[in-house]
Amino acid sequence: MSLRVLHPTDFSEASELAFAHALKLALMTQGALHVLHVDPDGTPVRWQGFPGIREALERWGLLPPGSPREAVADLGVDVEKVYAYGRDPAAATAAFLQRRPADVVVLATHQRDGLAGWRQPSVAEAIARNADEVTLFVPAGSAGFVSAATGEIHLQRVLIPVDAAPNPQPAIDAAAAMASLAEPAAVTLRVVHVGEGSFFPGLRIPDDSVAKWERHTLSGEVVTALVQAMQDWKPDLVVMTTEGRHGFMDCLRGSTTERVLRGATCPVLAVPAGGRALRPAAPPE
Repeated sequence: MSLRVLHPTDFSEASELAFAHALKLALMTQGALHVLHVDPDGTPVRWQGFPGIREALERWGLLPPGSPREAVADLGVDVEKVYAYGRDPAAATAAFLQRRPADVVVLATHQRDGLAGWRQPSVAEAIARNADEVTLFVPAGSAGFVSAATGEIHLQRVLIPVDAAPNPQPAIDAAAAMASLAEPAAVTLRVVHVGEGSFFPGLRIPDDSVAKWERHTLSGEVVTALVQAMQDWKPDLVVMTTEGRHGFMDCLRGSTTERVLRGATCPVLAVPAGGRALRPAAPPE
């Protein structure tokens, strides 16, 4: 599984942790990383504002200090920093993805809720809706599952909320793919359904998965129950299938995924129901 990763950045402190996740995903899959900054004012290019890729790799012990630029490619990852201009970061990012498709978009996000979220919509959420790609949201203030200081990955608990609709299988496959990048035998993937009775959506667990899979049924209002489950179990990652917003109330409150994201204290991987699949990596020989 070689991933094409896009990381839109606003050069903020919150984006630094999201950048670490984007770089780690590209490294672990021997893929490609585009770091994109959308400038609304058309100011001169400030390349020094971009996160330091070689500096991060040196800090992680993957490159010796003072390595030349070409040393990054020697690690098997293709990295490019890109400037774009536009008043609307979401539209500019979607236009970039039309030209340069990505498998995963990695975004820093600030949680907003209620009327504040309506008046000041999240740019990260808008980018994800416009892009319609698998999107990893890294909330500001969270620890994440990749250390910005060391590059180490800590992924032991993955929470996967499911329902009959949208189709939960893309989230199951994506969660298995993420687990395969860590130490699969040490990962517990907890599949949860909020509902009454014995119904549980039909799922197909990947045959080659060596992670531990659990099924749990929760009761109550969906978002409240899921946020409580996150607080109780403290997952390192939440993976959800999403199909966007439906109707006026969803436009006001946000989709279920967006509302869960606003209560999340860990990264959330949103997988479009009809989008490109994210498959598990091949097991080591």
